[in-house]
Amino acid sequence: MRRGEIEQRLAIYRPGEARSSLRQRGDHELNKDGAPPASLRPASVLVPLVERDAGLTVLLTQRTTNLPSHGGQISFPGGRQQPEDADVVATALRETREEIGLDAERITIIGALDTYITGTGFLVTPIVGVITPPFDLLPDPGEVADVFEVPLAFFLDPANHELRSAVWQGRERHFYVMPFEDRYIWGATAGMLKNLYDVLVDTAVQV
Repeated sequence: MRRGEIEQRLAIYRPGEARSSLRQRGDHELNKDGAPPASLRPASVLVPLVERDAGLTVLLTQRTTNLPSHGGQISFPGGRQQPEDADVVATALRETREEIGLDAERITIIGALDTYITGTGFLVTPIVGVITPPFDLLPDPGEVADVFEVPLAFFLDPANHELRSAVWQGRERHFYVMPFEDRYIWGATAGMLKNLYDVLVDTAVQV
């Protein structure tokens, strides 16, 4: 799928604008937890699409194992909204710069996905941006153990979407997993990638 097609699909929602189909996804959906908590902490992530000659890729990070939460997990660059952030886009761009050293000038924002409620109480807005090489990265060694890219086509193939379950705190929990080579992409990150698939592929079928 080319950049122009993706921008057309994402045109149904631009950051800061309302759309009738905008909804909240999250861990509670798969686990029949009922309504999510009333009090949620706002956060944003960047869903970075890199324009490579062989096709678009998705840039992901692997968190360091010493972090107090989600250590070692694969994620998008992002984090909690701060008072100085003007909006959800500003949060995603600031966190991206802090985590992997990529300046906002290298990123073109093309849209957003549905908000995602995590089991840890965050309301995350995934902001989709395009990065055009060449660019340099400077990962923060305190937060980021690795930065890598996965072909977008991998995530747009439903054969790579697995729904798994595990017992956590005495309850069976369900979650998406998208294993890529030796990488284990799961949880909220996989849930947001499933949302990206729904927007780009399912919408394409309906048009």
